[in-house]
Amino acid sequence: MKLPVSTEWLLHCAASLAQLEAGATASAAQLAQYFDLPAPYLAKQLQALVRAGVLTATTGPRGGFRLARPTAEITLLQIVEAVDGVSSPYECREIRRQGRGALPPEECRTPCLLAQKMAEAHEAWRSSLAATSLADILAALPGWAPSRTRRLLANTAQDRP
Repeated sequence: MKLPVSTEWLLHCAASLAQLEAGATASAAQLAQYFDLPAPYLAKQLQALVRAGVLTATTGPRGGFRLARPTAEITLLQIVEAVDGVSSPYECREIRRQGRGALPPEECRTPCLLAQKMAEAHEAWRSSLAATSLADILAALPGWAPSRTRRLLANTAQDRP
């Protein structure tokens, strides 16, 4: 399965916002500069997290993005699905009913074993992401990481218009 690059961007942006002090925000421009990403495109992608209820956005000179809920209530799956949707990456096209090896319809009433295994793998992946919150990610970071993230994001604030 190949996810769009914006998935990585938004996972890292959400993890970075989770490291800010309560109530603090970071603008799309700050996050773009922090990760060396194109600001206009990142801003559009961040809106997907706002629509999904993961982030809130505020306007004005001190506006920006922050988490909409506590870190323990935001899962990696919620972030990934905000970007990529909820559909399975595997689509069975029932090729077992085609060609010289075509099976009769009565043999194809249930999904084939391959489709079942792909669905199981997808569900295991989703379950793993659903079981991992931003709080879990923060807890696994080195102790110095949050203060570094806050300092570097704050330093990019000097570049705000």
